[in-house]
Amino acid sequence: MRGRPSVVVVGAGIAGLSLAAEIADRADVTVVERESQPGYHSSGRSAALYIEPYMNDTVFALTRASRGFFEQPPRGFAGPLVRQRGGLEVAGASDVDAIDAYLQRWQPVRPDIREVSVSVALAQVPVLRHDYVVRALFDPLVLDIDVHALLSGHRQRLREQGGLLVTGAEVTAIDRDGERLQVRAGTARSWAADVVVIAAGAWSEALAVAAGAGAIGLQPRRRTACLVDAPAAGGSAHWPCVHRAGGGLYFKPEAGRVMVSPADATPTAACDAQPEELDVAIAIERLQAMASFAVTQVRHRWAGLRSFVVDAAPVVGFDAACPKLFWLAGHGGFGVQTSPAMARLAAALLFGGDVPADLARDGIHARTVSPARLRMV
Repeated sequence: MRGRPSVVVVGAGIAGLSLAAEIADRADVTVVERESQPGYHSSGRSAALYIEPYMNDTVFALTRASRGFFEQPPRGFAGPLVRQRGGLEVAGASDVDAIDAYLQRWQPVRPDIREVSVSVALAQVPVLRHDYVVRALFDPLVLDIDVHALLSGHRQRLREQGGLLVTGAEVTAIDRDGERLQVRAGTARSWAADVVVIAAGAWSEALAVAAGAGAIGLQPRRRTACLVDAPAAGGSAHWPCVHRAGGGLYFKPEAGRVMVSPADATPTAACDAQPEELDVAIAIERLQAMASFAVTQVRHRWAGLRSFVVDAAPVVGFDAACPKLFWLAGHGGFGVQTSPAMARLAAALLFGGDVPADLARDGIHARTVSPARLRMV
């Protein structure tokens, strides 16, 4: 890509905003967002956790490569952006094999993840039921991420470099206009671009296909969470994040209360996701089976969308059927924790460069994230 191109990024979630901030010193960048603020959907409703042993090798590599940014962010961020939390994986009698599977999968690349005694697990989270916990393991590198500060920092960095963020503008069409693309929001506003980046989360595929791109099989999935009162005895602020080893539940301290999720992944259409009462009830029931403190009231409940393709790896790169269109999608459940490395990777591919050396050493290649791997006939 020669000269100083114009780039329109559709979507101001963490993926789109971080890439826009990354490239604003090399391109004329406009970010177009349908909502009134960045990060309204998935980014603003995430569990806000940094967990390295997550999903697959691609996500692991992108997460690990992002840690330095979170711990020592560049100028303009209120850093550091993370604080220690720790993660406790707890197995009941029916889940003991999950501990072995987890250690076998992740301990070779994270030898500091270790099995701990039941007494240590109970000391870390005293409300765990003594008759439930059979085995446990601890990950010391699970971190809380300050998502608000992260989004704000990218927004400031974008602005300082001359980039533009337009909110309240729902993209209704992306049309070819000679050598360029026109991004339209209704009939009143449009932007010409040398490249259009599709970073619209659950809405990405519909926008891209309407613009002439091929389908990638993007599936939005709903995840539910709620806040309940912490135990009256106190001390919950220091708990690690607790995951049920067999899946289906995690909980962690949050704003003086306890956030609980049934770790659901219900297929749904792209929408402003709302929690289902049944999913909230399931979360509370599973929590009560693991923990001894009584839940008398749900203080707040919400849901967000996590969008995946079939191999649960991100989709980053130009579309063969629409060469001016660049995918930045499929970051279900890991978009926040991988965003610094994802922005560097996407920027390199967008400008025709090589995958950054540190990512390449960890097995990230253009072909592993390319939309071409998912092309549906």
